[in-house]
Amino acid sequence: MHVLFLCKGNVCRSAMAERLAVAIAAEHGLTGLTAESAGTRALVGFPIEPVAAEVLRGLGADPSGFAARRLRPETVDRADLVLAMTEQLRDEVVQLVPGSGRRTFTLLEARRTVWLTKARTVDDLHAHRDRVAIHDESISDPVGLGAGAFERVGEQIAEALLVLIPALCEAGGPGPVDA
Repeated sequence: MHVLFLCKGNVCRSAMAERLAVAIAAEHGLTGLTAESAGTRALVGFPIEPVAAEVLRGLGADPSGFAARRLRPETVDRADLVLAMTEQLRDEVVQLVPGSGRRTFTLLEARRTVWLTKARTVDDLHAHRDRVAIHDESISDPVGLGAGAFERVGEQIAEALLVLIPALCEAGGPGPVDA
């Protein structure tokens, strides 16, 4: 399963999610997961924000070698699952790449859907979306808010991924996806 994480600048939330997803998959022996991240207004080529990198190391993930990337339609096309940090960003992806709505969620929306419905495929996530939907399933941008905000965001992302990644990857992959 190839997962795309999305935020605005791609130096904090989505970068943290990418690296945490890879670390969680490795910890659980889930070899079929690949991940990347991008930003709608990416600081192209920039490394992970230094405080975010410190939080990542504390959570057991490796921030080294990261370079921010800008979101492109082909990035969405190659993803089995797209996980945005906010509802607004999720909706931007769906507008940018028509037909991607069935596999595009906020990270918290996908986590809650797996938790409540035992969804095990991307199709399951989509099928249960309306049944468990709530408003404001966003992860706030911690930039400019201090180390404590970065720690809370890192923990929020890690907690969501600890539920989501094993559930979807242990089931054998993303399931059929309509592009």
